[in-house]
Amino acid sequence: MSDGTGERKRDGAGEQKPDGERQGTGDGGAGAARHGTGPGGPGRARHGTGPGGAGAAWLPTVDLTRDAAPQLPAVDRALREAGFLLVTGHGVDPGLRAGIRAAARRFFHLPSAAKEPYAVRVGGRGWLGPGAEANGYAEGTATPPDLKESLSFAADEPTGDPAVDAEWFLPNTWPAEIPELKPLVETYLAEMKALSDRVLDLLGEALGEERDFFTRHTGHPTFGFNVNWYPGRERTGEPEPGQFRIGPHTDFGTVTVLDREAGKGGLQVFTEAGGWQDAPYDPAAFTVNIGDLMAGWTGGRWRSGRHRVLPPPAEAPEEELMSLVYFYECTPGTTIHGIESHGYLRAQLDAIATD
Repeated sequence: MSDGTGERKRDGAGEQKPDGERQGTGDGGAGAARHGTGPGGPGRARHGTGPGGAGAAWLPTVDLTRDAAPQLPAVDRALREAGFLLVTGHGVDPGLRAGIRAAARRFFHLPSAAKEPYAVRVGGRGWLGPGAEANGYAEGTATPPDLKESLSFAADEPTGDPAVDAEWFLPNTWPAEIPELKPLVETYLAEMKALSDRVLDLLGEALGEERDFFTRHTGHPTFGFNVNWYPGRERTGEPEPGQFRIGPHTDFGTVTVLDREAGKGGLQVFTEAGGWQDAPYDPAAFTVNIGDLMAGWTGGRWRSGRHRVLPPPAEAPEEELMSLVYFYECTPGTTIHGIESHGYLRAQLDAIATD
C-alpha cells in the first residue's frame, strides 16, 4: 500500500507470538537514550508544526461526529510533525471527569502516612509518591525526579494465561479512604477503551490502511491509567535546575488519551521547527498523542510525540493541576517490526523508576 511518497508501508504487527513467549526488546536496555531510538527508528520524520507561531504549537482538532475522510490529511500531517492532535465529539461526560478529579484530590490531600500503604514503584497499581518517577530517564537524561504524585490503575480482566495475567492483568488497588473513586474510575476506563478504539480506527484510515489496521490487535489489550496531581510550590518547594512536573520524554506505547487542565505550568510539545511550544488547550477536547510503538508500527511515517509538563510557575506558585492520562496498548504478544510490544513497555517503565 503506497503512503503517497512512493514507499510501501508495512503492518509489522500481523504476527502474534504464542502466549507467554517473550522476545528481547532490542531497545538497548533500560538506560539507553530513547529520543528517536525506539521502535520508530532514528529516521523518524522531524518536520515543523506549520501555523501557530512560537507561542503555541499547531495541532488540528478532529471531530469524531463528522465524516472522517476530509479530516484525514490533517491527522496524517499532525502525526508526522508533532505526534499530537485534539479530539472532540467523543461523548464523554465532563461531569465524570470532574468527579474523578474531586475524589482523587481528596486522596492526594491526605497525610503522607495515610497514602503510604498504597505506595508502589512505576508500573504498579497504587500511589506513586513524590520522587518516585523521572520521565527524563527514558531519554537517557539524569534529571531530578518529576514534581508530581499519581494514582495508577491498569487492565484487570484476566486472559486465562497465568504468566500474562501475573504481569499485566492484576487486580487494582482502591484507596479505602475514598470509596467513591472506584465506580467513577471504572466507568471512565470503559469509556476510554471505547474512545481509544474509535481513535485507532481513525488512525488506520489516516495511514491509508484498513479501518481495523490497529484495532485488530486490541482484542484483549492492556492499558494504564494515571491520575497525575501537580501540586504548587508550597508542597514541591523550589524546582531544581532541569526539574519538571514531568520531564521531557515520548510515551512508550500505542496511543495516549489525555484530559488535562489549563495552566501556566502545563503541557508543552516539541517539534524540530518550533522547539518547545505550549500545547493548545480546548476544555471540550481530549489531547491525543502517539507513542514509540505506534511510530514503529507506521515504519517511522509518524513520530512519537515528545512532550513535557512545566514546573510550578514562579508567577503562580500555588497553581495546582490534575491530568487524567489513559495509555492504551495492544494485546500482549503483538510483535511490531521484531519488537515484542510488552517486553518493550516493561523495559521502558523500569527505565523511568527512580528506585
